[in-house]
Amino acid sequence: MENRLAELEERLEERLSLVTGLEERVMEQTERRWDSIAKPLKSLGLLEQNLTKITGIVGSEKPQIGKRALIAMCADNGVVAEGVTQTGMEVTAIVARNMAEGATTVTVMAEAAGVDVFPVDIGMVTEGSCILGIPEEKEDLVPRTLLGRKVAHGTRNFAEGPAMSREEALRAILTGLEIAGRLKAQGYDILATGEMGIGNTTTSSAVAAALLSEPVEKMTGKGAGLSHEGLLKKIAVIRQSLQDLKPDKEDPLDVLCKVGGFDIAGLAGVFLGGAVYRIPVLLDGFISSVAALLAVRILPGAKDFMLATHVSKEPAGGLVLDTLGLKPMLCCEMCLGEGTGAMAGLSVLDMGFAVYHSMATFDEIQVEQYQPL
Repeated sequence: MENRLAELEERLEERLSLVTGLEERVMEQTERRWDSIAKPLKSLGLLEQNLTKITGIVGSEKPQIGKRALIAMCADNGVVAEGVTQTGMEVTAIVARNMAEGATTVTVMAEAAGVDVFPVDIGMVTEGSCILGIPEEKEDLVPRTLLGRKVAHGTRNFAEGPAMSREEALRAILTGLEIAGRLKAQGYDILATGEMGIGNTTTSSAVAAALLSEPVEKMTGKGAGLSHEGLLKKIAVIRQSLQDLKPDKEDPLDVLCKVGGFDIAGLAGVFLGGAVYRIPVLLDGFISSVAALLAVRILPGAKDFMLATHVSKEPAGGLVLDTLGLKPMLCCEMCLGEGTGAMAGLSVLDMGFAVYHSMATFDEIQVEQYQPL
């Protein structure tokens, strides 16, 4: 067991050692291109900033995001046994299968945005058996297929003890990282993150409260339609569990192991994979943002490869983004998850790309270029 844990830790450390920063020279060239376009300076705000960041990630001042993927991590959470959700864990598998069949909200939005959807069974209680290793396939991953990467049949109930072992946490993180690498190798230009898992606003609130040392009630919302009484119970379960388990905020893996979920772990791996393989990764809502926070606590430089799409309606959605120093492009009061906010954000990003690549410059319209006063 110790040898296996050491092997996984070494594998993650080896991958993360490959990370380098943004290409500053390319970003400077991109900013000059933006300033030459026939419009007021910096007038497209985050559209300009995010596209410039993407050029720094990919190392080209003429970036493309034509081939795009959504990685939706699907997992169940043992804490559901405490009555903190409106529905049971069987719903996770139903929605995951519907994702594969193109019959969920996010798949409809993804089709409109030209995005391939890759649902991943990283820890559902149903479907398939556990995968003991981290597969490195020779064949391409296929969209609209439920990808089997189950670390375990759901996490354990963290009201009774740690949600997962350190080995399970590392395997889930490495799984997300490897999927990001596979999709980069398949020619994808940008990754979006999403999830499906009954009870994952509970795990996300617990992880966020532990990492940020914030009051549980400040970090916890109603999720998928809890009543006021249900919310109070959810808060009480999280608060008591944090008191009992005492996760160490200086050790992000300890926090993940004690009160996290496999979907959060897998998404954290995707964000780390963005940094390792130099591919931009879009945050979705609260759960995705908590996974991004976890990734940044593991590797601070991972933030350079992330873009925020929207701010979740969940109470702590904005706080987590502020902590990350990321600004959302949209504020639509969405809290559906699955990657829906990322799909909406992509449409805004597309407009920025259209202007950057197609609009005339001041020289081309024979107008003196704007200069900062």
